[in-house]
Amino acid sequence: MTPLFFTLNSGRPIMAITDNIAHFDGQTEIALTYSFFIDKDNGNPNQQINKESHLHLVENDDPDYLGYITVEKPGRVYSYTGNGKNRLSIAEIQDAVEQLNKLTGVSLSWSKSSKLE
Repeated sequence: MTPLFFTLNSGRPIMAITDNIAHFDGQTEIALTYSFFIDKDNGNPNQQINKESHLHLVENDDPDYLGYITVEKPGRVYSYTGNGKNRLSIAEIQDAVEQLNKLTGVSLSWSKSSKLE
């Protein structure tokens, strides 16, 4: 998929790469994820090619990797996993969700079931 580019209120430039994860535990469930990287190439989509093989790893040593958001129920439940060397702050996570809402039209909401790992 085409990466999404935006700048957080903190000034951090972001490249978000979307991915779908399917779970087959008796019923089909698809979760949408957005992996976040520092956008060091000013919105150049070619930088995505080197990042895609590193999505959702337990430990990601890419210094630009900032973790990912998993959307379990659009508009209701999502979680952030910061499993790289760098992480988003709570304010940056909320800002990223607002930016994704604007760019994709998919309503993400911070909920009590959202977690920070």
